Amino acid sequence: MITIKKASNKAIAYACKYYHYAGHSPAGNVLGYSVFNDDEFCGVVTFGSGANNNIGTAYGLKQGEVCELTRVALNGKQPTTSQVVAMCLKRLKKDAPLIRLVVSYADVDQKHFGTIYQATNWLYVGTNLQNVKDGSYIIHGKRVHGRRISNYVRAKGGLHGLTRLQFVQKYYDRNATEYVTHGKRKYLMPLDKRLHKLLQPQVKPYPKDPDKLTYKETHPEQYKKPK
Repeated sequence: MITIKKASNKAIAYACKYYHYAGHSPAGNVLGYSVFNDDEFCGVVTFGSGANNNIGTAYGLKQGEVCELTRVALNGKQPTTSQVVAMCLKRLKKDAPLIRLVVSYADVDQKHFGTIYQATNWLYVGTNLQNVKDGSYIIHGKRVHGRRISNYVRAKGGLHGLTRLQFVQKYYDRNATEYVTHGKRKYLMPLDKRLHKLLQPQVKPYPKDPDKLTYKETHPEQYKKPK
């Protein structure tokens, strides 16, 4: 039986380190829920302000009325991830009644299509930030987030006249390159009916993983009904 309860900072840090591809906790204020299958810890789901302070502006919402689903850090021992996310959304609505909208992203670079969000009826509104530099770097073959680079700069007492790329190449990896992201697929979960209706004009068809399409989806012409 799946149960959830508010997560401690320790539980969030552990789950994000070991169960999420980013390997670290999200920035900013975080409200997290620990997930248990019977008594076994399965990880956490977290909500927060995210990296964008104006996340609600496009929807006419103020700070405090919108949040981001920042981590789904689970170890796979839960029966279904979509059930867990749905339970956490229900609990969020109770614990933070001023929140009207939850935003989340599926990372294109990680080949994520948002299967969890599609299974729980989120609204898909497209992909943002395609083919741009996002402040991250590839160091020894691994992506290092811009926030960590900032920590490196502070530890060295500043850039000392170097660009950030030159700094990384000098001190950490002479072959380092700037990371170029292909963007993230954006999903919205309105928590009230009025907002759900207002967002309908922005909704797009769900993106599909081409490796998981059915024969019917790849050959729709064979399934057309004769006129």
